[in-house]
Amino acid sequence: MAAGRFCFCATLLFFSLLSSPGGTLAQFRTTVGDLEVELYDADKPITVQNFLHYVQGGLYTNMFMHRVVTNFIIQGGGIFTTNRGTTNWALYYIPTFPPITNEFKVGKFYSNVYGTIAMAKTSDPNSATSEFFFNLTNNASSLDNTNNSGGFTVFGHVIAGTNILNRFKVGATNRVVKEVNLGGVLAETPVIYAATNIIHDSDFIYVDISLLQVAVKTLPGSSREISWNSATGLTNVVEFTTNFPPVWSTLALTNGTGARMAIVDGSSTPQRFYRVRVQY
Repeated sequence: MAAGRFCFCATLLFFSLLSSPGGTLAQFRTTVGDLEVELYDADKPITVQNFLHYVQGGLYTNMFMHRVVTNFIIQGGGIFTTNRGTTNWALYYIPTFPPITNEFKVGKFYSNVYGTIAMAKTSDPNSATSEFFFNLTNNASSLDNTNNSGGFTVFGHVIAGTNILNRFKVGATNRVVKEVNLGGVLAETPVIYAATNIIHDSDFIYVDISLLQVAVKTLPGSSREISWNSATGLTNVVEFTTNFPPVWSTLALTNGTGARMAIVDGSSTPQRFYRVRVQY
């Protein structure tokens, strides 16, 4: 559920996915390390919702980063593997929803600087579907104004894991990721480094994208369990309020491990509203 949207369940509990200062937190768990990304729900609503549709619909399952350009971008969201881990593995394009409206000039302006995530598109400004990329350097001069209707729409930024992002800066001394030419759209494919030219499906850099996915469950005795997918290496904050406008109080602080975590609120107060956010 996106930040700023609320859900009233049977027990009148409120929970949301909030990262400071308020965007949905997405975890990109790659085979070379994890990235924590805050999305710009409020300023780029169409773009973020489109991205979340692919995540929540499972369309990014077994997706891998299929393009890297040294000190420029790393791109994914376009190709996935079937029969992964078997001798019958094959590659297919990710099925796409209709193209979305370019939001480059909608809401707050965000430039294509290092560590941001943006939507890939053709020369048609309103052609973005499933593919996205991370900026590996400051690409403002080349990507912010590619046509009269605006550039590539930035819809989030990395808040933790830039050391992992830097592994995609492929170079002669990189012993984590290397680039191979598999032809066509895979002419600039990043793979896990190996001193061989034989490519297996396990060499691709797969990406599993998940959200905080907060849940609240009533326990015996009227206490409640708040559970969520924790953000790795960041302080995860569980807060509550009893009224609106909300005045949030801290219920628990914990260091995220990337695993699902849970805490119990032993209060018998019948109407408590909860949220989980991260500090960075």
